[in-house]
Amino acid sequence: MAGFSTHPHWDHVLWHARLGSAPRYSTARCAATIRDQRSDPHWKGSIAGWIPPDIAEQISWDLFGLITGLPAETAGIPWDGPQVRVIGHQAHAPGHAALLIEERGVLVAGDMLSDALIPMLDLNDPADPVEDYLAALRLIEGVAGDVDVLVPGHGSVGGADQVRARIDQDRAYVQALGDAGAPDDPRVGPTATFDWMPGVHERQLQQLARRREREGAPG
Repeated sequence: MAGFSTHPHWDHVLWHARLGSAPRYSTARCAATIRDQRSDPHWKGSIAGWIPPDIAEQISWDLFGLITGLPAETAGIPWDGPQVRVIGHQAHAPGHAALLIEERGVLVAGDMLSDALIPMLDLNDPADPVEDYLAALRLIEGVAGDVDVLVPGHGSVGGADQVRARIDQDRAYVQALGDAGAPDDPRVGPTATFDWMPGVHERQLQQLARRREREGAPG
C-alpha cells in the first residue's frame, strides 16, 4: 500500500493511524510546500483555521502532511502495485499532480475536472495562473484517450465520455475568467451544487483584476 497527496491543501494531506506506516508520496514541490508550512511554530493553528471544527477535532496532527516528495524526473509511484503515472503541473496549488493508473484506465484528477467545483486558480504567487491552469488541462488532455474512469477530488466520478467534456468545461471557464468574462457554467449558476461557488468566482475575478492593474501600472 502507498498513499499519494495530489496537492498540499489540508484535505489532501491527511492520514489516519489505522492506515499504518505505508509510504506517502507527492511531487517534490508539494512536499516542500507542506514542509515549509510545518516549519512555522504556529502551523497547526494556522491550518486549523481553514478546517470545519468538527473535522479539525478528528485530525491526527502528528501524521498531517508527512509526505515524501518524488524527484522531478520520477515518472511513476515507486511501489509494487499497478503502474501509476504522475502527471505534475502547477494548476490550483503548488506541485499539483494527477495520477493515471495505466492498466486500469483510471485518472485521479486531484482538485480538477469536477462537476461540482469550478476551477480554482492558485492566485498567490504564480506569474500567470490562467496559463498554468490551461497548461495543466493540456497535459491531462494528452492522456484523455487512455482514461475509462475519472475520479475528481470533489464531485462525481465520471466515465470515459466525461473526461473530455469536463476538460472542455474547465477550459471554457478559465478562458472566460482570464478575459474577465461571465462564463456560462452551471457550477456557478442557479443550479450549482454548492451555493458558495458564485462567491469563489467573484473573488477570482477581483483578484485577477487587481493583478492586471498591478502589472499594467507604470514602474
